[in-house]
Amino acid sequence: MMEPTILQSTWFWLIGILIAGYTLLDGFDLGMGWWMLTTKDEKERNSLMNAIMPYWDGNEVWLITAGGALFAAFPPVYATVFSGFYLAMMLVLFALIMRAISIEFRHQLPSAKWQNNWGQVFGISSLLASLLFGVAAGNLLWGIPMNAGGDFTGTLLTLLNPIGLFSGVVSVAFMVMHAGLFGSLRTTGELKKRILTGAQGAWGLFAVLLAAYVGITAARNPLMASYHDTPMLYIFPVLAFGLTLAVGVAIKYQHLRSAFTCSSLSILLLFVCMGLMLFPNMVYAVNNPEFSLSAANASSSELTLKVMTIITAIMLPIVLAYTIWIHRTFRGSVSDELHY
Repeated sequence: MMEPTILQSTWFWLIGILIAGYTLLDGFDLGMGWWMLTTKDEKERNSLMNAIMPYWDGNEVWLITAGGALFAAFPPVYATVFSGFYLAMMLVLFALIMRAISIEFRHQLPSAKWQNNWGQVFGISSLLASLLFGVAAGNLLWGIPMNAGGDFTGTLLTLLNPIGLFSGVVSVAFMVMHAGLFGSLRTTGELKKRILTGAQGAWGLFAVLLAAYVGITAARNPLMASYHDTPMLYIFPVLAFGLTLAVGVAIKYQHLRSAFTCSSLSILLLFVCMGLMLFPNMVYAVNNPEFSLSAANASSSELTLKVMTIITAIMLPIVLAYTIWIHRTFRGSVSDELHY
């Protein structure tokens, strides 16, 4: 296998950072769909929706940017993933569209039935997107069948394999926990107490599922060779799981901001673990490793990567600054009045 250049390696990790940033930021409002489905009180639903209202559309900038960067930096990877996962991607797109529509439409009429129906749409579409994102990540981490031309040779049912679905369930558990911690920081009273209790349960489920997933991966995933070759890398999954356990401790002692911080750091470290497993592969061919698409054999020209690096050096700090500013500006508790 060819060794990637510095720029190719840089863009492998930059795209990983963008996807991790999206998961971290949009994770808490995707997971909020579960909490919308668990209450029938419209005032509570208003509080939950108000909690994410300033952030949700800005969070999705990270997903759009990641897709654009993948298209420009690694066109064959973009082509394989978006064409091979076509039906799954259409389902994700449908879920994200319905989710956005529900947010925009829910406040338009004072009818309780109208608001309840769109709240249901928001909850279901959010959970569907969470599940499918996890399925996609699981398939990329474990590999997909490909031919010599780099084309996916399976079907939608190929992607919905047991390990892919397991990855999706782990994804949903994380996002429900992450959203619960975020919601507990933004709400008050009985709603805050109930969300926190639910978040503790979601944490327990996520910790168990994560431990099982890591165990299966360590035992059976062929990409674990990178860890076996460099045992020092095991420090990253150990730290990630340690932070996951710290979330439960922080919840128990009511250190909610610490719990949310540990949750955020744990998912970032899990992405580091995934990146270390895959690198330099970007799409691993499970049927024949020779057919895999890597950072070395699927990248754009060095000139393209140089230009992209310059643009990113200017734009990424702006996106980070905007994200930090919006979270600082709208921090604190929200009301239960319906507003937009």
